[in-house]
Amino acid sequence: RSSLPAAAIHRGAPGPSVPESPGAAAAAGSLFRPLSAEDGEQRPAEIESLCMNCFRNGVTRLLLTRIPFFKEIIVSSFACDSCSWSNTEIQSAGRIQEQGVRYTLAITSRQDMNREVVKTDCATARIPELDFEIPAFTQKGVLTTIEGIIDRAVAGLEQDQPIRRVTDEEVASKIDEFIGKLKQLKEVHSPFTFIIDDPSGNSFVENPHAPQKDDALVVTHYRRTPQQAAMLGLEGEELDEKPADSVEDLRNEVLQFNTNCPECNAPANTNMKLVQIPHFKEVIIMATNCDSCGHRTNEVKSGGAIEPQGTRITLQITDPSDMTRDILKSETCSVEIPELEFELGMGALGGKFTTLEGLLKDIRDLVERNPFTLGDSSTPGKTEKLQEFIGKLNEIIEGKTKAHFIMDDPAGNSYLQNVYAPEEDPELKVERYERTFEQNEDLGLNDMKTEGYESEGASGR
Repeated sequence: RSSLPAAAIHRGAPGPSVPESPGAAAAAGSLFRPLSAEDGEQRPAEIESLCMNCFRNGVTRLLLTRIPFFKEIIVSSFACDSCSWSNTEIQSAGRIQEQGVRYTLAITSRQDMNREVVKTDCATARIPELDFEIPAFTQKGVLTTIEGIIDRAVAGLEQDQPIRRVTDEEVASKIDEFIGKLKQLKEVHSPFTFIIDDPSGNSFVENPHAPQKDDALVVTHYRRTPQQAAMLGLEGEELDEKPADSVEDLRNEVLQFNTNCPECNAPANTNMKLVQIPHFKEVIIMATNCDSCGHRTNEVKSGGAIEPQGTRITLQITDPSDMTRDILKSETCSVEIPELEFELGMGALGGKFTTLEGLLKDIRDLVERNPFTLGDSSTPGKTEKLQEFIGKLNEIIEGKTKAHFIMDDPAGNSYLQNVYAPEEDPELKVERYERTFEQNEDLGLNDMKTEGYESEGASGR
């Protein structure tokens, strides 16, 4: 805590809040001043308080201010004249909003780094391009800019670097490399995305074009999950709205049941999770870990019925970023790569929910570990061809070679991510087709009867 008054505020001591009645609202208008007001109009309250760094007295300044097109906030700033230590944080002057809010900003210029940002302590900040995230409750609420948030993240990572360089030099070098990437973001050499997700709804990213719409900024309001409501201390009113056995609760729960390990037959546990894939359907992910022999296996089952038509998905791999596309390969799906004259039949590798790179690596491992292809009993000619095939497959995985990746699923339960969704993907082609008699036979649909079977069974008896 920077000071005793600031600590009291964050522990929920009485403080300024947004009034409900019109008369109180007018009184509050005299307390809160615009963020851009003149210095004479903004008079912070000064309170002598204890410095938690040197334990001498410093000064805490409380400023009640209003952000245009947003709401009122309390800015708390502490400074100690003895040790020169300072700290600044913010707190929303209003109540928790009815819905959470997510701000997604596409940063394309250096000017975007100067946008003002209100980040509460329960908000999460993310930069997907670096797979970087500032989790909730790891930082105090702050009124700053996007560049300021990046600077705070850099300062936090650099804080323990001298100790890491002594204890774990490898980790320290990786963190140094990541810090360099964060600092490069401030120069905006290439566009990137900045996301703030706040379940309380009290965070904010400036729209410099307000009240007009900002094409680079997407604001999404959403309903809080039970976990987010519990995090904010609202679990009572949120959980009472849904029955205990609702489908939503099933999606948020990992089910576990007892099985035997397929490798050593020892008792093991299998975890099962229901997952909703965006723009597709629900799937069931099952994973088994054996504590006895260390064997691990995972499998994906379609959570829906067999589709009326089969699906043929063709992706033209043109960029290394295509390797990061999510992919769902059902157990009825076959895979084909025409450039390599390669085809993987249905049933091979089972059902998988992974990325395109992960599936191609699984195919490579399937070829490399087959004792009948590259073992002692294989012929030299066959070995050379398979090594050549593995080399070409590695070039596709590394993005050095363009190729077509084709998934053919008669059941229609496979999926390949469209990175442009909901718009069309120019590199992705999805075709629907009528199944042949042989394909229906393989799926067991020809002899399946779902209507009139009860009367036939009764007459047979």
